[in-house]
Amino acid sequence: MLTELACKNFEPQEKSYKKFDGGGMFLLIKPDGSKYWRLKYNYVGKEKLIALGVLYPTVSLKEARIKRDECKVKISNGEDPVQLKKQAKHELKENVANTFENVTLEWHKKKWGESTSKNAKLELSRLTRNIFPDLGAMPIKKITAQQLINTIRKIEERGVLTEAKKTRGLVGQVFRYAIATKKAEHNLITDTKGAYKQPEEKHHPHFSEKELKEFLKNFDNFKGTPIIKLALKFLILTFVRSGELRGARWEEFDFEKNEWRIPAERMKMKEQHIVPLSKQALELLNEIKKLSFSENETGLLFPGVIRSKKPISDNTLSKALRDQGYQGKATPHGMRATASTILNENGFKPDVIERQLAHCERNKVRASYNHAQYLQERREMMNWWGDFVEKLEGE
Repeated sequence: MLTELACKNFEPQEKSYKKFDGGGMFLLIKPDGSKYWRLKYNYVGKEKLIALGVLYPTVSLKEARIKRDECKVKISNGEDPVQLKKQAKHELKENVANTFENVTLEWHKKKWGESTSKNAKLELSRLTRNIFPDLGAMPIKKITAQQLINTIRKIEERGVLTEAKKTRGLVGQVFRYAIATKKAEHNLITDTKGAYKQPEEKHHPHFSEKELKEFLKNFDNFKGTPIIKLALKFLILTFVRSGELRGARWEEFDFEKNEWRIPAERMKMKEQHIVPLSKQALELLNEIKKLSFSENETGLLFPGVIRSKKPISDNTLSKALRDQGYQGKATPHGMRATASTILNENGFKPDVIERQLAHCERNKVRASYNHAQYLQERREMMNWWGDFVEKLEGE
């Protein structure tokens, strides 16, 4: 058995030599005077060697014996200390690489590529501001449900519940990516469902049927440029999202099939969306084409007046409604609620309406099925809607 004094006094020799303590542990003395703790053991009939910490006296004799005994327990449990040590090093390296921040940046790159769009920047900004300070440096697989709950509740405490909800959605996307790439095993957003406050649902101000009729009948007195007037009318006939309308390009329209195919990159759900065009919508497109400034080299239906290479802004449409005296009474997005309400009241199937509104279908198989099943019904519904709007305008 070794003693601390003996370990301290072992002198270097021309060659390395060993001094055993017991149980397979020994002190290896190198020619340069450095001393290392080692443990020799048998595992599955094979002799193996493992280092017990760093060199003596940083690791004392007492500490080396504790490490030796810990290894013996592992061996008796059928575990290989060398293999466990390798796994621990690998896990440490993996944890350093796969912090929540690193995985988020990888996910963002995969989702958005080199895009510098407003949405791409906003998503990363939300996670950077709200999540990174607490959890960014942590290995994503080591984050606990309670840690995530505490972090999200800090956002809620600021009184911005919608911000908290949107941030949770992004965290869920990061975890889904981490699971798919074997960097995590659980989606903590799913695991902590029900632990958060929900924002009050805000409805966009929108027209009733009576108000829509009034708006259309007064359309001749519209205060604004002709292109904005036509844009609002086209928005009513198609009830797409404002951003989908403003970015519309002539190349997206199929006049043989009477369809507007909005590409996936401009859709909220990132899936191509078909808008069947009524005869009223087609007539309106012809009017839009007559405006020379709408047929510029950019191919936009609704180019900006000052910056013609970019589409009109969302504020342009909102301002147009305000200028007509509808401040707080209607918004461009509210046109969707107007159409949805009237179509539901007139007996159209809710699933058909929801599909035309391009709302999220969580079941992808069902979504694909509904897409094919409802297209003809959507054509009929959009034709009815065009006739309905025309009738309101003429009454």
